[in-house]
Amino acid sequence: MARTALPEESAKEISELIDVLISLFFESLPRRDQRNWARVYLNGLVRTSGKKTIRNIAGTGASSVEQSLQQFISKSPWDWTPVRRSLAQYLERTAQRPLAWVVRPMVIEKAGDRSVGVGRQFVPQLGRTANCQQASGIWLASSESSFPVEWTLTLPAPWTGELLRRRRAGIPDTARSLTPAQDAVHAVQRMAATWQLQRRPVVMEVAGGDVASCVESFTLQDIPFVFKVDGSLPVSFGGAGRQRPGPYTAPARELIDSLRSQRRVVEWTRHGRAEGAVTLLTSAAILATAGEDRPVPLPPTPLLLMGAWTEAALLPTEFWITNIGDRPLAQLFLLAKLTDRVSLDFAETCESVGIRDFEGRSFRGWHHHATLASVAHASMLLGARGRTSAGYPGSVRGPLGTARAAVGAAGRPAGAAPGVTAAAPATATRTGLPPALPPRPFIPGQSARREYIR
Repeated sequence: MARTALPEESAKEISELIDVLISLFFESLPRRDQRNWARVYLNGLVRTSGKKTIRNIAGTGASSVEQSLQQFISKSPWDWTPVRRSLAQYLERTAQRPLAWVVRPMVIEKAGDRSVGVGRQFVPQLGRTANCQQASGIWLASSESSFPVEWTLTLPAPWTGELLRRRRAGIPDTARSLTPAQDAVHAVQRMAATWQLQRRPVVMEVAGGDVASCVESFTLQDIPFVFKVDGSLPVSFGGAGRQRPGPYTAPARELIDSLRSQRRVVEWTRHGRAEGAVTLLTSAAILATAGEDRPVPLPPTPLLLMGAWTEAALLPTEFWITNIGDRPLAQLFLLAKLTDRVSLDFAETCESVGIRDFEGRSFRGWHHHATLASVAHASMLLGARGRTSAGYPGSVRGPLGTARAAVGAAGRPAGAAPGVTAAAPATATRTGLPPALPPRPFIPGQSARREYIR
């Protein structure tokens, strides 16, 4: 994908917005010079054409700048978690309220074997074995825009088992070799427990071997989810009537196809496109299966299997498992399709600010780069929205007004407009955290003509 520099006028506006975002997100950095190098790096991610390496950001002949940026990104011990948390809290206050946390895998193919986490491994997204890094981003997503706020880097066994390699890359002692899905689940759990965000449904694709453990992990923390699964996944379901008590097991595709007479039609608009689309949906109640390390899932979890046909398809083509039982299928389907919104923003914005471009070898450096690329992504989208719209609820017109308004809104509940006081929630989770689901919203992108047609 070609990467060109921004027009000078737009670049200047984005740079001014970055100055404000530095004061909002990087207060945890203890020294002024660190915040200054964060500013230099962010501007480089936004304004530099071509690959966003430290050398290209520093510019030709700027060896002292390059050395300082190398120190700041790859060696400086600043903690990236407070920056990411501040970014997420800011987006909940100022951008359109996110409808879901979407987990998106990211594959970074490499030629050598020195980059942290690189290895030859089978990659489902590519359908082949590749020499690569595997990562996941957790995005706050609405139908209008999406923003990465947290990242995981999956470490193959040699990176955690070989002491010399681990030390050279600066991998923390607590890091373990897990699957990309397990890494993402742990990151979501940390966000839900400590980031003080309104919990949203988690939308992600889960391979068959990880489904049971992912279901159990989110169930124990009262996190709602919509998992995309393969049609070959075996699912358990009860029988009908006294003579067929069950449970029975069948591939998800067969169970959904057996219910084709109960399909509903949903009209919707694809993300990034003007034309409408028609999808046929049906669902079935299924039973949670036990994880590998637990003979019985605790607590028992009622689940829903949802399947979709395109208008002309003879067989169902997409399948999801969810623990959200009080929403219409159309809303669940549109939540699931927020992955398309994330993919669009990843290709158009996150790629352009160099999310895959880090060439360093340290674990810390990779996470520093991913954090700054996330802030650069936010500055690009918020700046563009400020130039083309009247702003968001509770914001001031323009990108700088939006960011500065957030400073005054810091004490307001996420998503609340100025002068609005949040009412006490009607229900709370067992842990006293915010309710797992907000009041049922109208999901943008849903057709106004009809929601279901038999």
